[in-house]
Amino acid sequence: MERQRSPLLQVKVNTEPKTHLAKASSRLPLAGSRLKRGLEQMEPALEPAKKRTRGLGPSAPLSTASQSQTAVQKLPRKTGPCPPATALKNQRLAPTVPAQKPAELKRCREKAQTLHQENQQLRDQLQEAQQQASALGMERSSLEGELAQVRAQAEQGQQQLGSLSARVLELEERLGTQEGLVHVLRKEQLELQEERRTLTTRLEGQERRLQASETALSSSQAEVASLRRENEAQAALLAERGDRLHGLEMERRRLHNQLQELKGNIRVFCRVRPVLAGEPTPSPGFLVFPPGPGGPSDVPTRLSLSRSDDRRGTLTGAPAPPTRLEFSFDRVFPPESRQDEVFEEIAMLVQSALDGYPVCIFAYGQTGSGKTFTMEGGPAGDPQLEGLIPRALRHLFSVAEEMSGQGWTYSFVASYVEIYNETVRDLLATGSRKGQGGECEIRRAGPGSEELTVTNARYIPVSCEREVRALLQLAHQNRAVARTAQNERSSRSHSVFQLQISGEHTARGLQCGAPLNLVDLAGSERLDSSLALGPGERDRLRETQAINSSLSTLGLVIMALSNKEPHVPYRNSKLTYLLQNSLGGSAKMLMFVNISPLEDNASESLNSLRFASKVNQCIIGTAQANKR
Repeated sequence: MERQRSPLLQVKVNTEPKTHLAKASSRLPLAGSRLKRGLEQMEPALEPAKKRTRGLGPSAPLSTASQSQTAVQKLPRKTGPCPPATALKNQRLAPTVPAQKPAELKRCREKAQTLHQENQQLRDQLQEAQQQASALGMERSSLEGELAQVRAQAEQGQQQLGSLSARVLELEERLGTQEGLVHVLRKEQLELQEERRTLTTRLEGQERRLQASETALSSSQAEVASLRRENEAQAALLAERGDRLHGLEMERRRLHNQLQELKGNIRVFCRVRPVLAGEPTPSPGFLVFPPGPGGPSDVPTRLSLSRSDDRRGTLTGAPAPPTRLEFSFDRVFPPESRQDEVFEEIAMLVQSALDGYPVCIFAYGQTGSGKTFTMEGGPAGDPQLEGLIPRALRHLFSVAEEMSGQGWTYSFVASYVEIYNETVRDLLATGSRKGQGGECEIRRAGPGSEELTVTNARYIPVSCEREVRALLQLAHQNRAVARTAQNERSSRSHSVFQLQISGEHTARGLQCGAPLNLVDLAGSERLDSSLALGPGERDRLRETQAINSSLSTLGLVIMALSNKEPHVPYRNSKLTYLLQNSLGGSAKMLMFVNISPLEDNASESLNSLRFASKVNQCIIGTAQANKR
């Protein structure tokens, strides 16, 4: 809404000269970008009024109000209609009454004060307008910058256009025949001169680089000579260290063999399997494991078995008290023993095969005592249940890889056969060769050779655990088993896993070779406790007789070797005949006697313990490594 103008302002405006009204009305309104210029022009218009105001004295506020009113008229805002000129004339010509001057002067001062306030408001509006003008000035500067940028782009376009025009002129000049040819020849001359200068500069640079290269070559030749001398010194030191390392390795083998001999070339371990699910729990005093010689912290080496004999009795007719039998071995493994604990005890013996000593490990015991679990392990896929065969080969592969850093290279050839009813069968046979056990015979490897081989049996090179695992799975499927009164699936044959190890140190011309035999013997139960049920009773009887005969021959061979008898009955059994090179004085032998924790099997367990005790008392001569 338009602000209502005060009467005093109207009177003051009417008293102004008409020329001032014309000037003020001519300056209104100012719009857009011309606002700043209008404000600048406003100041000179106010200057006469300011001078008159200084001359009036007390009436100065009235002059200031007139100046403010004039500035307001210059701004772009709506103003009320001006009074007519006749009204101004009448007011100017009216006489002034002296009696009314004080009161009128008071009213004028009040109105002047009011106008002063309005003047202050107008000044604030003027300041706001100046700020708007400043913003518009900044916008103008921005637009001027953009205009300058556009002009610069235009100038750049003009330059490019000029460059293109120059190119066009150059092409037009080349079209000339005579003048163009002269121009080209002169240009070529200049280019050749420039190229000559360039080549001269490059030649100087190449000469400087050549000198630097010759200096670097001389330095490199001196460094190469120094490195050659250092290499020769290192080679000599390496050869010296190699000789020392070889000497230490030979000393290690000697001490290792001496340690094994101190433990005994024939050692016997006893292992008691845990009670399986569904089996009766034995009485607490049936099997007792006394602590070792060093106290409870020492490994056990003794086993005590309690046995009651119903045939014995007292004078009063009461049954006799049970008798306790004590057995001592090189190591006794209670039912809670793990597979890794068992292998840790024989790991050093297995390593003797890499040193060139024949090694033979047996698992002996009745059916169901845990022989196959000890040798082959439990279900596939559980590394905690792996048996001695996979663990032994993993250990051999690992040690052979370490020995390769000392110049030794090893090769491994595996075979797996079973002896069933004194017939040799290949457990690694596949396809049409399965079941053709009669074709396998034990023969000498060659004329004058002491090495024995099995004809028509597969000898497979192995180099990793995966290959060994596949062989064990194939042999497990081919092995002869049957149901007996003591075990639903009893091994009815001796299985012999043979690993022929060959080592060579090419730099020193050394060779060594020895077999590692891991044997899972058939069940050692007597005839009356393993009779099979069903129509095949006669076949089971013949199997048991063959098994017991071969086990008896094994005991006789060990006793003959211990007593150093001139004749050792190797040929009385296919088992001892096949293993004769691993049972003699140059071999190391270990027997696991596996027994059942059940009281029902006490009789068979006692027979196994007695047989193992006899073997444990045998002493065989010092082992000799097979080296060339």
